[in-house]
Parts: sequence; structure tokens; C-alpha cells
Amino acid sequence: MKSVKIGLIGFGTIGAGVVEILLKNGDMIKDRLGATLELVKIADLDITTDRGVAVDPGILTTKVEEVVDNPEIDIVVELIGGYEPARTFILKAIENGKHIVTANKALLAKHGCEIFEALEKKDRSIGFEASVGGAIPIIRSIKEAFVANQFYTIEGIVNGTANYILSKMSDEDCDFNTALKEAQEKGYAEADPTFDVEGHDSAHKISILSSLAYGTRVDCDDICTEGIWNISPEDIQCAREFGYRIKLLAIAKSDGNSLDVRVHPAMIPSDHPMANVNGVLNAIRVCDNFMNENVLVGHGAGALPTGSAVMGDVVEIARCILAGSVNRVPPCSFKNKNLTAIPLKDINDIEAEYFLRFSVIDNPGVLSKIAGILGEQSISIDSVIQRGRDSNGKGVSLVIMTHLAKEKNIRTALGQIDQMEVVCQKTNLIRVER
Repeated sequence: MKSVKIGLIGFGTIGAGVVEILLKNGDMIKDRLGATLELVKIADLDITTDRGVAVDPGILTTKVEEVVDNPEIDIVVELIGGYEPARTFILKAIENGKHIVTANKALLAKHGCEIFEALEKKDRSIGFEASVGGAIPIIRSIKEAFVANQFYTIEGIVNGTANYILSKMSDEDCDFNTALKEAQEKGYAEADPTFDVEGHDSAHKISILSSLAYGTRVDCDDICTEGIWNISPEDIQCAREFGYRIKLLAIAKSDGNSLDVRVHPAMIPSDHPMANVNGVLNAIRVCDNFMNENVLVGHGAGALPTGSAVMGDVVEIARCILAGSVNRVPPCSFKNKNLTAIPLKDINDIEAEYFLRFSVIDNPGVLSKIAGILGEQSISIDSVIQRGRDSNGKGVSLVIMTHLAKEKNIRTALGQIDQMEVVCQKTNLIRVER
């Protein structure tokens, strides 16, 4: 029986998951593939720590060259993450004629174009399903299942850490720090959670998805990104009273001329298909011109869910190798020559409904002054709630939901309102997505 040989760079959580899947389901995979997947080498700086999976010590190495320069290896699987040295390792492997599988969303969001061009020159394939949504087959769906469809909107809950924190705050009425601490204790959040809770991880993922869906190159550094640090229990409670849930959303929308790509907390109606996707689950909603919407839900992280996505790519590339077919589907979804430059919409130019929470001194006429400034910027009020004093006893919370308004006008109004003597702290803003 034929054999396709694999080299693995990175033997951490996901790498161990990939090995576990190969060990447990190797025979079934062989029957489906019609060939054996042979793990030839595993490179990692630490080859002594027990990963909970039994591997032949002879295939372990601390020298990555034994993977990327090995003439026997057909597919290199990169699972170390980050920009460097992952970028250098992948480019060297491509130069040596290897096919690539990776879960490295940060690298693809930043250096994807360079990697895809190198692959095209060497006529080699890449799989990166595991880079977005873990086990959710969103990349394969965009590139293949929905290939005939014109995408209007792609939005998703694509970070399990942030979703766990917001879910716990919503369901147990706890504050951000309490929810974060529990997420860290359960292993859902890193010791330094900044990358997840400030939205950078989500920005990398929506950069990849929007590039694939719209045939352009979206730099993650150009994406307006806001995190969930400032979401309070009061925001959660007010959202509930208005009939909403708060989620960290990664959003990409096309109006035919420009792309609106952003990451931020958003209020979504309680009957929205993603409103009750809780805990560490991910969900991605795709709207197009034929099927209105599809929502894909699943495990967005973890050794086995992510390892499953990695192995799906490995098997797909192995099938192509066995069939003598390479790059059956372009890495970018579009042929490189057909990629176009599509401008990103400035956040100031978007229109949305807004949740605004003011902390103000409880004096007569405060609401009318705030409403007057909003009115001067053509911002109409949908509803108002006045709540009790805040935790430091200095003010009361005044909550306003607006009708559709332009972001630029909202920011201008808040700039004036936050300078008022009766305003105790900076206004909290959350956009509404329907």
C-alpha cells in the first residue's frame, strides 16, 4: 500500500492531539484514503515531557531541519504558532518541495500572501482549516461548498475565551475579573489573556475569512479592533432588559464597493441564531445571495477539535498527492491573478444602532442636555433607562438605545457629552448587530 509521509513541527497541545488522532483512527483513515499516513519526524524544543501519547522516541528531534530538509517527507505540519520562526520554517519547507498544513492564524493573517506566492511558484498546496473556528469547516465551506455564492456578510464568535467570559457574565451575573479567573483556572484562558480579550485573535481570523470570501487582501492591522475589558455586569443586565445578549463579534460586510471589517463587542437580539452559542463554542454566520444565511457552530479550540481540522487538511492533500493533482482549490479561494484591491470602510462611516451607558450626576435636566447634543448630530433616541447609583456612589447610570446613526456622529456627540461636568466617567458604547 502507498504511503504519504508527514513531518510535524510543534508537539504541544494541538500537536499531541494530531498524534492521538493518528494513533486512534489510523486504520480507519487508511481505509478512507487508500494509503497509509506515516508520521516520520516530530520536531520540538522539548522532546522529554510526556504528552500523553506513545510515540517512537526515534522520530523525535529538536532539530527542525530534520523535518523541513527531509527528502522523504511529503507534508509538513506547522503547529508552533506565532510569526517567527514559523514563517521561516514554512518558507524553507516550501522551497524544499513540501506541502503545508498549519493552524497558524496570526502568521496567515500577516504573511499569508508571501506564503501563498511561494506555494504557487513551487506548485505546492496548503491547508489551514484549523486556523479559524477549530473543528468548524468554515474555510472549506467558503472555498468549496459556497464557491458559487456571493457573500454579503460573514460574522462570527471566533474566540472561545472571550465567549466563555461573556457567557459566564451573562448567565451568572458575575464581573469580568471573576469570569476571567475561572476561565484561566479551567484552561480556557492564558495567563496573559490580552490577545484573546482585546480582540486580536478574532481580528486575525476575520482577516483570513474576509480575504477568502471577497478575493482581496485584508491586513489585520487595518481592522478596527475593540475588546471586552470594559463590559460590565450592568451592561449585561441592561442588554437583557432590552432583549439582547452581548458577544464579541468578528464582522465582514460587503456593499459591493468596499468592505466593512471590524471586531468588537456587540449586542445581538436574544433570538439571533448566535445569541445562545455559549461557553467556549464558536459560531460563524454566512449570508449570501442564494441561501440567505447559514450558521456553523462547533468547538473552536482544543487538542482534538483543532487536531481533527488539521488531519482533515492532511488527508485532503494526501488524496491530491495520490491523484497527481496539486492546488485543486487555490489557497486564496481565488486565483492570485484575480485578486483585487477592495478598500476597507472607515469605522467612522459605518451606520448602526448604539447602546450608550452614561454615568451622570442625578441633577434635573441632564437627560435633556444629553438628548440635545445627540439631536444636534442627527442621532435619535429609541429608548431610555435610568438606573441606580454606580458602585462608587458618584453617579447614576443613564442608558440610551439609539436608532440607526452614523459612527462619526456618535463619536462627535460623545466627545462633547463626556466633557460635561455632570458626566462622571467616559461613556460606554456597544454597537447593535441584527
